[in-house]
Amino acid sequence: MHAPAPAEHAPAKINLALHVTGRRADGYHLLESLAVFTEFGDRLTVAPAAEDSFVVTGPFAAHVPVDAGNLVIRARDALRALAPASATPVAITLEKNLPIASGIGGGSSDAAAALRALSRHWRIDADLASLGLKLGADVPMCLSARSLVARGIGELLEPVSLPSLPLVLVNPGVAVSTPEVFRALANRENPALPPLPAALEAASVVDWLRTTRNDLEAPARMLAPIIGDALDALDRSGAQFTRMSGSGATCFGLFDSRTKADAAAASIRAGSPGWFVAATATA
Repeated sequence: MHAPAPAEHAPAKINLALHVTGRRADGYHLLESLAVFTEFGDRLTVAPAAEDSFVVTGPFAAHVPVDAGNLVIRARDALRALAPASATPVAITLEKNLPIASGIGGGSSDAAAALRALSRHWRIDADLASLGLKLGADVPMCLSARSLVARGIGELLEPVSLPSLPLVLVNPGVAVSTPEVFRALANRENPALPPLPAALEAASVVDWLRTTRNDLEAPARMLAPIIGDALDALDRSGAQFTRMSGSGATCFGLFDSRTKADAAAASIRAGSPGWFVAATATA
C-alpha cells in the first residue's frame, strides 16, 4: 500500500545570466548560467489509482499537451521502466500556473517534480539526475531547484548561496521556439561567466549581473520584438535590473523589496492586462 505523495512544487527557473560558450559535435550548445528558482510555479500531485491518468488544471492548462509528448508522462514512463513491478498506476494532476514555451523551464520543472514525487510514491531509489538528463538538458538543474551555476549542456551543477531576490516575471503573451532562437544566434563562441563576487549579497549580485549577458536575448527579440516592450515595462516600473530569461519570452526585473515588486506587478498588469505578470521571490 503506497502513501500518496505530497504536492510537489515545480518552480519557475530563471536564468539571471546565460552565456553560450560553444557547441558540441552532436549539436548541443555549451552554456554557463546562473540560475535561480522562484516561490511561484506549477504544482504536481500524485495519487494511487486503478489506472494511469494525467489531468492538467490552472490558467495555462489549455496549452499543455496531455499525450506522450508531455515531459511529465515521459518522466513517469522512464522511472517506471526502472522498476515496473513496484510502479503501480497513478493519477497525476498538474496545476499549470506558468506559461509554456516561455524561457522559465516550466516543462522541465514539471518533469523534475514528477520524478521527485513518483520516486517517493513508488519507493524507487534511482539516479534521478541521470534519468532527467535523458529527458532534457534543464531537468537535472530543475531537480536541484536551488540557486546554482550550470555548465556544459546544463548537467554540470555548482550550488551557490544567494539571498532571496524579489522579482517580477513578465511574459507578453508570445511563445518563442528555443530551437529557432538558437538558430538565429549570431555567435556560439562567447566568453564564459565572470567569477562570482566573494560576498553574495543582493547589491553585489545586481552589480555582477551588469557584467554578464543573456546571449539568447538578441536573437529572441529579433524573432519576437514584443519582448522589448516587456523589458521596457519592467524598467519603467522601477526595477533595479531587467533581462530576458532563457530563450524567452519571459523577462524578469529585480527589486529591492517584495513590496516594490508587488506594486510593480500591479502596475504592469493594469497597463497590459493580457500579459502574464507575477511578483515572487527566489527560493
